[in-house]
Amino acid sequence: MVSSLDEKRLEARRLPMAAALDKMEDQETSESAVESQVEEEGPVESTTHSIAQFSSKLRAMIRIRNKYQAIKKRRAEMAAGLSLSGSQPRSTSPKIFTFDTVTAHSPPPLRNKKKKKKKRRVLFPSSSRRVVPTKESSRAKSCLVMLSLIVFLQVYNAIENLDDHVLKYDLEGLEKTLKREVFGQREASEELLERLSDYLSTYVHNKPLVLSLHGPTGVGKSHLGRILARHFRSVMSDELVLQYFVLHHCPLEESATNCAWNLASRISEIVTLAEEEEKIPVFIFDEVEFMHRPLLDTLHGFFRSNRSSEYLNAIYMLISNLGQGEITKFVLQNSSSEVSMGRMWLRRDLGLLLRRTLEKHHPLWVETDIVPLTLLEKSHVMDCFLDEMTREGFYPDHVHIERLAGEISYYSVGQRQFSQTGCKQVVAKVNLL
Repeated sequence: MVSSLDEKRLEARRLPMAAALDKMEDQETSESAVESQVEEEGPVESTTHSIAQFSSKLRAMIRIRNKYQAIKKRRAEMAAGLSLSGSQPRSTSPKIFTFDTVTAHSPPPLRNKKKKKKKRRVLFPSSSRRVVPTKESSRAKSCLVMLSLIVFLQVYNAIENLDDHVLKYDLEGLEKTLKREVFGQREASEELLERLSDYLSTYVHNKPLVLSLHGPTGVGKSHLGRILARHFRSVMSDELVLQYFVLHHCPLEESATNCAWNLASRISEIVTLAEEEEKIPVFIFDEVEFMHRPLLDTLHGFFRSNRSSEYLNAIYMLISNLGQGEITKFVLQNSSSEVSMGRMWLRRDLGLLLRRTLEKHHPLWVETDIVPLTLLEKSHVMDCFLDEMTREGFYPDHVHIERLAGEISYYSVGQRQFSQTGCKQVVAKVNLL
């Protein structure tokens, strides 16, 4: 819409232009009169150049006039059309940007609103039970199920292989034998079986298993070693089990170097044979307290993990009464604390005490797992008498057994009695019957 101010400005521009055009018309008429007079009189050579210049200017003015007349005629037509339609004439003059405030009745600018997508309605069946329509099953789910099944089979196969290794050595039979023939050492037997089971469940290892059995005289250390040697000889061949008695195989210190060389050669032969048969050999050393320094150094070399792989798959058992004084003292001092602290805590503390003592004797015991055997009580000694009398064919009279057990010396702590010699004298007393 064109304002009244714009119309006044347009009218002011029209007036001088109209006057200039009228003046141009007068000049044109006068010039035409002059041209006619000149034509009558004849051409004059002196005025030819001035007339050509004037004619070019005149033609330009005529073109301007014609253009103005055409614009004026067009505006008139537009004004007539707007008057017929009932609206004001639109100005063709260029729009000038101003900082005038927007009137209150001006409509706000329209914004392009994003069309919202309509949600699809879920159609249920006409029955009362509404079920959401299921989509097509993805292949990823079937692949995931297949992968889970493969992993399960691999784990199950690995567990079966572990069981096969353990079954090959018949540790269940060994457990039954220990319960039947070893008295008063239930915790030591369980710890021994647990370590053997963990080690024998696989064939490849990064270090050998070294178990060190310690206890006072008569608590069943040598008897336990004989049971282990007999069991592993039954499940494997005799060539893969070595039972070494120090006082029998190497009693003299002068021959300790030669004994060490022979022992190293013997261990190498057994290890090589076991590697060929894919089995784990067992070496049992009894009376280690009498073993000389060269033998201990030789064994220490086999216990290290820097040797070849066939030497890492082996079981070594060291049986001795080293640290028996510490064991006796610890048991007597803590006999009343077993209920409050628990036997497992006491065995752990006893193992730490023994390790500090044994490491001073030789660095060999840094590489070992210590299994302490504690003192036997009077009830355990009576079990020893019962077993020995049954073996010898005597009638197991309870009164007779109790009388024989009373002839042995004991440590008395409260109401508990611990044998000073364990079951060491049981065989001698039964032979006197």
